[in-house]
Amino acid sequence: MKKILAHGQFILLAALLLIPALPVPEFWITLGNYIGLYAIVALGLVLLTGIGGLTSFGQAAFVGIGAYTSAYLSTTLAYSPWLGLIAGLCITIIAALAIGMITMRLSGHYLPLGTIAWGLSLFYLFGNAEFLGKYDGLNGIPAIHFFGFVLNSGRSMFVLIWLILILCMIAIQHLLQSRPGRAIRALKGGVVMAEAMGVNTFTVKLLIFVIAAMLASISGWLYAHLQRAVNPTPFGLNAGIEYLFMTVVGGAGQVWGALLGSALLTILKDKLQTILPALLGTEGNFEIIVFGVLLVLLLQYARDGVFPPLARFCRFFFKNWLPEKQTLIVNRQAAALPKRDKPAANILILEVDQACKQFGGLLAVNAVQFNVHAGQILGLIGPNGAGKSTMFNLISGVLPLTGGAIRFYSDHGLQNIAGLPSRDIVQRGIARSFQHVRLLSAMSVLENVAIGAHLRNKGNEVVDVINSIIRRDRKIEASLLAEASSQLERVGLAHLMHEEAGSLALGQQRILEIARALCCDPILLLLDEPAAGLRYQEKQELAALLKKLRAEGMSILLVEHDMDFVMNLTDHLVVMEFGTKIAEGEPQMIQQHPAVLEAYLGGVE
Repeated sequence: MKKILAHGQFILLAALLLIPALPVPEFWITLGNYIGLYAIVALGLVLLTGIGGLTSFGQAAFVGIGAYTSAYLSTTLAYSPWLGLIAGLCITIIAALAIGMITMRLSGHYLPLGTIAWGLSLFYLFGNAEFLGKYDGLNGIPAIHFFGFVLNSGRSMFVLIWLILILCMIAIQHLLQSRPGRAIRALKGGVVMAEAMGVNTFTVKLLIFVIAAMLASISGWLYAHLQRAVNPTPFGLNAGIEYLFMTVVGGAGQVWGALLGSALLTILKDKLQTILPALLGTEGNFEIIVFGVLLVLLLQYARDGVFPPLARFCRFFFKNWLPEKQTLIVNRQAAALPKRDKPAANILILEVDQACKQFGGLLAVNAVQFNVHAGQILGLIGPNGAGKSTMFNLISGVLPLTGGAIRFYSDHGLQNIAGLPSRDIVQRGIARSFQHVRLLSAMSVLENVAIGAHLRNKGNEVVDVINSIIRRDRKIEASLLAEASSQLERVGLAHLMHEEAGSLALGQQRILEIARALCCDPILLLLDEPAAGLRYQEKQELAALLKKLRAEGMSILLVEHDMDFVMNLTDHLVVMEFGTKIAEGEPQMIQQHPAVLEAYLGGVE
């Protein structure tokens, strides 16, 4: 019964397919068709903008590619509309890859400006291409034949539009509940965190850009054969802005928000086009002004869109009818993920050799040298500004070296890892936490930890996405979640695995980051100020955990300011000041070292 209720929303959508058989006004059917078409495009923007954090104003151009490709092939060459769909998707993929290779490298305000630029370029291409009919467009587009039925009316097209919409919504939900989906959601946590977990962020951005473009192209194909004529007007910048409006209004991070936003704005636009001319005259497009005002109000009072508060309202008043929020099921019998062989105790696993890092005229790290051995906890300490976090970023690949070398353990001996990106370094066996906790607060504790296993037993990115959409990834997904659950048990957070990560206390969040790093199956664990902000009891629990990991054979390199914590935990210490190593040795020796006392206390009499 619960399973049926969990899919109740899709059952309701499927029931909408029966509407054309009912004696409803033709206007309702037309409105429903446009809501469905817009929702398919908005669904791509939910993935791209709401979840991936990549703002695009140019999706209408991809709608135009799908519409014009099928229109041209079916009118000029008499091809089947279904061949037009395939051709439109192929052209869209090629165009999206070409555009995305440039656009997805942009960030900040340059990204939306870039999408406006290529959106306008394609719009003017449609209007100036002779073979596309210029601004008059193409007419006489044939109807779609679907299992022997000729879809030559709005009522008949309604079923196809909404059937495709339902399938697209299911596909996107399946994608988001998988390893590639967690990688997509990890983009919101920042490029540094995602790359440190092994996610190739550029590839992921390009993938979701292509998927969003494909959804827009499908909508364009449906639009062309619904209208039976196309011209450039619906594929301009205004349409691209409206699609983004729909996504934001509904709830940019919600799959159901795409449908809700499309319905709200389509109905509202229709009403405003009737009411505003009667009140203000027909000289201007006043609905655009109203849309702008409404969007400002929405961003002020409901920044996550209409869907989240609506969902809370429905759950409160219809809690006996709606299912509770579903939790991921962990299969303890799932096949174990492959694990790397750990080096024997006391084997040299990390060699920092005369490492230098210069920022302009500032020498942040100056010829620093130290080693880490297997099964050792080594502390990197020093006053603020000593260069400790910079050293961490050099080892983990966040920053490139200016000079020197960093060598890490491999089956073929120590190999230089300087210059490798973070995702390659974590694949070799170095995992890290962050000075300032970097979690996806809206995701569960279990899913946050599972991001750490992203590279384990991983295949081709495109194949993984397809397998997740059609649910062929269930075995590997079960293994990933079982591994995440196992690491949570290892660090003592198993009882919180289904809680939202943002609801945990700071100490628990830091432990969660360690569990996520352990999910990478590392040889060396880098911990950047893991005790910062923790209470005394939490520090004692953290120290006990790190000693337990050392006993299990884990090697740990940590940066920390709490001297009591460090002295009672580490086997060896390296002290830095102004980017230079000033001392190295066992904790007892470091406590008496004159240079260390000078750096911390200003000298002693």
